[in-house]
Amino acid sequence: MPYRICKTFEIESGHMLSKHPEKCRFPHGHTRKVEFVVEAPSLDANEMVCDFKAIKDLIADFLESYDHSLCMNTHDPEFARMKTAYGERVIGFEGSDPTTEAMAQAIHSEFSRRFDAYAAGHGSPFVVRPEVKLVKVRVWETSSSWAEYWE
Repeated sequence: MPYRICKTFEIESGHMLSKHPEKCRFPHGHTRKVEFVVEAPSLDANEMVCDFKAIKDLIADFLESYDHSLCMNTHDPEFARMKTAYGERVIGFEGSDPTTEAMAQAIHSEFSRRFDAYAAGHGSPFVVRPEVKLVKVRVWETSSSWAEYWE
């Protein structure tokens, strides 16, 4: 496909990696960049793959749930206590550590689910044509480290 665009968001996000042998098993945070790459074989009537605003409309509220949150393995002995104390700001990853790779996959899955519904009709002035496809989601953990997921 000849045309690709990328929309990037920034969130402050914490996690604990219960299986990690060193410091990463303790709560810590990152300023994360989350990139959505979409493509199309042709441009729309506005000479765009799709409007960047459509991507924002699709996913901004979901990413907001990650902002200033703590992602944890649901099998971590501290998970239940943290979830009780902080509620929706603690995001459980069922039986797995919330690595940047796992976060990229989770965000990709949610975007894909929403993308199909949005393209089918949503009442927004920002149209997403059926030929527009999500290529990948890239999540930056630091300025020099990222993970990406695609299908």
